[in-house]
Amino acid sequence: MKRFSLILLIALCFGGALHSQNPDYKSGITFKKMFIDFQTPNGGEFTKFNDYRHGFEIGYQRQLGNKAALAIPARYGVIDSHPDSVNCLKKRIYSLDAQFQYHFTEAGKRIIPYVVAGVGGLYDDSNIDLQIPAGLGFYVKVAPKAFIHFQSEYRYSFEDKKSNLQHGLGFTYLFGKTKEEPPKQEIKLLDSDNDGIPDELDLCPHDFGSKDLNGCPDKDGDGIADYMDKCPDTKGLKEFGGCPDTDGDGIPDNEDECPNVSGVVSNKGCPEKIEAPKFIDSDGDGVEDSKDKCPNEKGSVEAMGCPDRDGDGVPDKDDKCPDQPGLKVYFGCPDTDGDGIDDSRDKCPNVPGTVANDGCPEIKKEDKKTLEIAMQAVQFQVGSAVLKPESSIVLIQIVDIMQRYTDFIMTISGHTDNTGSATANQVLSEKRARACYDFLIKNGVPESRVSYSGFGESRPISTNINEKGRSLNRRVEFNLIPRQ
Repeated sequence: MKRFSLILLIALCFGGALHSQNPDYKSGITFKKMFIDFQTPNGGEFTKFNDYRHGFEIGYQRQLGNKAALAIPARYGVIDSHPDSVNCLKKRIYSLDAQFQYHFTEAGKRIIPYVVAGVGGLYDDSNIDLQIPAGLGFYVKVAPKAFIHFQSEYRYSFEDKKSNLQHGLGFTYLFGKTKEEPPKQEIKLLDSDNDGIPDELDLCPHDFGSKDLNGCPDKDGDGIADYMDKCPDTKGLKEFGGCPDTDGDGIPDNEDECPNVSGVVSNKGCPEKIEAPKFIDSDGDGVEDSKDKCPNEKGSVEAMGCPDRDGDGVPDKDDKCPDQPGLKVYFGCPDTDGDGIDDSRDKCPNVPGTVANDGCPEIKKEDKKTLEIAMQAVQFQVGSAVLKPESSIVLIQIVDIMQRYTDFIMTISGHTDNTGSATANQVLSEKRARACYDFLIKNGVPESRVSYSGFGESRPISTNINEKGRSLNRRVEFNLIPRQ
């Protein structure tokens, strides 16, 4: 018994060194001390423990699922051949079984009870006896891969007086970890221009385009992306870089001085017998009339002969911001803060923001919460517009918010319950809103960024029947809105 206790102690120490639980170990090896009882099933008494004989088991088991396992135990023991006779001799027995276990809890639980049944053979120095074992058992987990293991079974024998009881106590150690699949991660791909092509695959991530052109636009629909198209506004041929060849002479129109008459390369696209036309520039801007999109208005070469007051290369007739240098992608308008929203549509042009917020930065959750709390936290003396001292705490927080959101303005609105006359409530609500306004101005917020108004009892947010509802209606609201 001392040896068996030592074996259990070693198993506990070894198992305790393991530091992570994993139910995916499919195989195990078992060691048990066996107590063998041939007397009780054959007319003896179960409580006569002195009649029990000793043995040992070593076995292999394989997990078949969350609640099933196959065990192959091999056992050795010594029993009395004739326990009631003076001629009693010690006899060695050997057995090998195939046992099926059904677990009542899933693998990985601390205590796992089970039922067991199977078939086996017992050899006792003279013959082999077929036996049918059936019984109960349980595992107690002492470490991620180590278990104390108890099993008690009745073994039915087909030979007379060989049925027996066997009880085993020992430990089981798991091994054979299965491969773990890495967790699948959902990858959200950024698509800035919302054309259905992720930015990392989009050659023009900020311009809405087609899949056939890797996300780039094609204004003239000739199958050549604008950034590669030498004639992006005129449908042309791929072999000529997107430019047309109207006369079919193999010379693209942008290089053909006679684009409507078939000619030769040596004569710049004109017939050999026809002299090249003279350079005609009606408006004197240095752009030949044949290439001048505004031949009667003096313009710039970059704007293809059309006026361009701000010199950004976008003709005034196509420029949505003709007096501000901008980008072609924004039709001549600038994007001062570089947030992808041009200034003509950006309500906060000097601070990067989001499309959803019209170019303004998102107001942080904690700042929104402060403004919500302020509705009830700003308190006044009863029936007056005199701020209570504790109101300055939240008002200073609002000053800080205004200093951080410089492209926003604030509206302050005062409200009352319906106690008293409507006229008096209107006046009181406006005075209270003005008191908050004066506090913000006094603490450094520019007057141009704050406005106030009073609404009296006209906009309740709760009932005026009870005091709780009236206290909610007595409030001052602080609203941040982008500058227009």
